[in-house]
Amino acid sequence: MNNDPISPGADRPAGFVRVQGHLAAAGHPEAPRWLEVSARTCEEAAAALGVQVGQIAKSVIFRRRADDRAVLVITSGDRRVDEAKVAAAVGPIRRADADFVKASTGFTIGGVSPVAHATPPVALFDRELLRFETVWAAAGHANGVFPAQPQDLARLADAPVVDVVVAPSTASPCVNVCRMDETTGWCQGCLRTLDEIATWTLLDEPERVAVLASLEGRRQTNTAPGRSAA
Repeated sequence: MNNDPISPGADRPAGFVRVQGHLAAAGHPEAPRWLEVSARTCEEAAAALGVQVGQIAKSVIFRRRADDRAVLVITSGDRRVDEAKVAAAVGPIRRADADFVKASTGFTIGGVSPVAHATPPVALFDRELLRFETVWAAAGHANGVFPAQPQDLARLADAPVVDVVVAPSTASPCVNVCRMDETTGWCQGCLRTLDEIATWTLLDEPERVAVLASLEGRRQTNTAPGRSAA
């Protein structure tokens, strides 16, 4: 798949060209790249680039009630924006429709870049993106992307780093099966070990997150050819 930087003079949509010029003027070391496939969603972008969904820096637009100004929230593709946290930071907000997004940013939904907006927005950069060394953002079109270190992207967008997403769930993954697999030693429902089940309520937040992260690998093993899912 071709995702090389665009060569000079290449004929691309206006939004992409605007982002390309903005990044060059700002001295950003990475030029935007044109994908052969659409990357309108975080999942599509991650698949096209071969990265984690969380590495996709999505740009979510809200509309501030007080002055009708666009509010740009840049956050990780695997997180959901907490509108109450956003409102606490910038004042009451409401959802923005496609026409408002186009008029205020100059971009169409699915390709909204965190930089080079038609009208400068009130911008917030979620701290969850700091989990990664490199993140990828839309470059003004559904086929356009560019990479950046999170701190550099926050600077390019003139956005303070804040906490504006719903906290990841660390609720017990139990699904009420409670039968242990004799081969793996995992519960056939939630895939935890007996020790993990017994100590769950004693674990702190990072420990629970670590256990949940390990379950995905177990789930893939549990549904591999030759094994049936619970």
